[in-house]
Amino acid sequence: MNVVLASRYHDDEPGSPWRVVLFVDARGDQQQRQAIADIFTGRLDGTPARQFPWVFKAADLLGVEAVEIEIDHTPGRGWFRAGGKVAVRVCEPVPDQEPVSCVIPGHHRRGRELVSDLIDVDAGRLAFSVRGRCAYESTFEYSSEDGPRG
Repeated sequence: MNVVLASRYHDDEPGSPWRVVLFVDARGDQQQRQAIADIFTGRLDGTPARQFPWVFKAADLLGVEAVEIEIDHTPGRGWFRAGGKVAVRVCEPVPDQEPVSCVIPGHHRRGRELVSDLIDVDAGRLAFSVRGRCAYESTFEYSSEDGPRG
């Protein structure tokens, strides 16, 4: 199942929460969509409590929506779309860089910093459009090693 998370966070705003809208794959049935939403919002504990800043920091979940999601994982040139509400396309790796790590999903894994060609989000209370911003490419893995909450 595919998932897209659109978020906004301001370092210069004291106590700024992550503002998050989660888009889950419309191809799944209700149980599958709920499970992927529970994973990405941290409701099932496990590794997201260490991987996702919108789980371990202050966050406002603005919505969860089932949409058609298209993804192209071409390294350094990938793109994705979520139901006409999110479109992201990267155009190139940052030149002459060392492997990087960030406080985003996959931050504990080696990754690569990229330049975005576009980041367009039009998801109700979360809406913005930027070009030429930082993007990050890495692998991802989830584990429920901590088990579900009681």
